[in-house]
Amino acid sequence: MGNRYSEIDYSRFQEQDISGRYVVLESIEPLLKKLSSKFKIKVEGFSEENQPLYSITFGKGKFKILMWSQMHGNESTTTKAIFDFINYLNTDNNLDSKITLKILPMLNPDGALRYTRENANGVDLNRDALNKSQSEIKTLFAVFEDFKPDLCLNMHDQRTIFSAGKTSNPAVVSFLAPSANQQKTITENRGFAMQLITAMNNSLQKIIPGNIGRYSDEFNPNCLGDTFQSMGVPAILFEAGHYGNDYKREKVREYIFIALWSLFDILADSKQKLPETTEYFNIPENEKLFFDIIIRNAIYNEKCSDIAIQFEEKLIVGNVSFIPKLAKTGNLQSFYGHRTIDASNKEVLLNTKKRIMLDSEITNLTIDSINISMI
Repeated sequence: MGNRYSEIDYSRFQEQDISGRYVVLESIEPLLKKLSSKFKIKVEGFSEENQPLYSITFGKGKFKILMWSQMHGNESTTTKAIFDFINYLNTDNNLDSKITLKILPMLNPDGALRYTRENANGVDLNRDALNKSQSEIKTLFAVFEDFKPDLCLNMHDQRTIFSAGKTSNPAVVSFLAPSANQQKTITENRGFAMQLITAMNNSLQKIIPGNIGRYSDEFNPNCLGDTFQSMGVPAILFEAGHYGNDYKREKVREYIFIALWSLFDILADSKQKLPETTEYFNIPENEKLFFDIIIRNAIYNEKCSDIAIQFEEKLIVGNVSFIPKLAKTGNLQSFYGHRTIDASNKEVLLNTKKRIMLDSEITNLTIDSINISMI
């Protein structure tokens, strides 16, 4: 698609009334109320704790797309990007005649309120496709069966641990065309999903080269994408990852917006040629090679060592805090840090101690008796 996205000014579309990591139903309901008549709002069902599960429908075109976000309650970046993209849809474009888009912007409002992956019953909704035990999944399947989409978009966040392949590049955005069976057959619908992902990757590579990853395609019938793929409907998994010091993921939401823009640009223009399916496998598979902080060349526990620190996300009085915890020590030369500190062979104390247990919260970090900020 060339470099057409360069013509788009993202700042025009960024929804200013939603930000940060803690996004709950109360955050998006005012946004729903201010949508123009281009969009139809409906309550499709209710969560296990009786919170409404809204849908937003746009367009009247033949090609139908079903998108859902925050089925994991603590994965809010794509929800923000969706409302950015809705602002774009509200401008003059011809998409409404080409596609019909139905969005469930928050499938797990109970988990969002608690800032947990699971719903109110402690169930991972993305592992409930077979059992259909939870009201949120029952609602999604009812929408799926009624809407009969031609494409499903499953929107998520991923942890900061992922690299784009065996490289020092963090996976800022990742994709997956889920398998339709145990044999990982490239069915017609899965091949179409691969082509669309490759096209989005080609657009993103112009902006964040080397920072796009691909998830393992092991088949899991408990997952929504795998299930819909096995039912003959193309499905794409989006994963918003980590970029620099963007722990609130305000920059990454822009990259998800770019991915969505490029996807819908292709779907609306039948003259654009899709990439070859095989190009999908040129996207490097994600590896777990990152920590939030790595301290190199430390004298720790009276030995020369590397120290890895990983943040635990914790909801504290309505705000998401990032709690540093000791993740690993030793020779970590094959790992990378989103932030790297060189201790220069000086003594490192954690919580004023020469040694603490793994997974302990770190309240104080000193290098050669100098306090170092971790956030």
